[in-house]
Amino acid sequence: MNRLARAVDQLLVWFILFQMIALTAVVIFAVVARITGNSVSWYDEIAAIQLSWLTYYGGAYAALHRRHIGFDTVLLKISMPLRAYAVIFAESVVIGFFLLLAYTGYQVLVVLEGDYLVSLTWIPVQLTQSVIPIGALLFVLCETLSFPNYFKKCCAGISLEHSEIEEEVENELAKAGTKP
Repeated sequence: MNRLARAVDQLLVWFILFQMIALTAVVIFAVVARITGNSVSWYDEIAAIQLSWLTYYGGAYAALHRRHIGFDTVLLKISMPLRAYAVIFAESVVIGFFLLLAYTGYQVLVVLEGDYLVSLTWIPVQLTQSVIPIGALLFVLCETLSFPNYFKKCCAGISLEHSEIEEEVENELAKAGTKP
């Protein structure tokens, strides 16, 4: 991983960790408040927003490590050099989709100008929905950063999915004291 990829990785890890801790704290607070008879009106709205942020930024993190849904098995069945073209085409489709999502997400933000959350009227809806274009652009960045290594391995006939599974099987067999 190059320097920029490592920096993006660390940024995403810390942001995702913060979101997980914050979401846990909000849920615990809401449960305690409800048990004591003091329900908070903002819980559902804020928890849903945090969950969507966690999903978008987690998706970008998965893209950086190529742990999202993929079709390595299908691509590896295609002979070279067609496989290389198929990988580039597939990557272009994914990046194109997320660029379209970022553009559409930005258009939604423009429409939402002046709207505020229902339960916390001081928080602009634009802030909460900014996750759509930002998350989409982060996904594009992470796909782009991880593409050279993925392309090289895919062209060499190495599956990222299968190598991880095989490594886990070997580790479990070693723990059990059995040789593969």
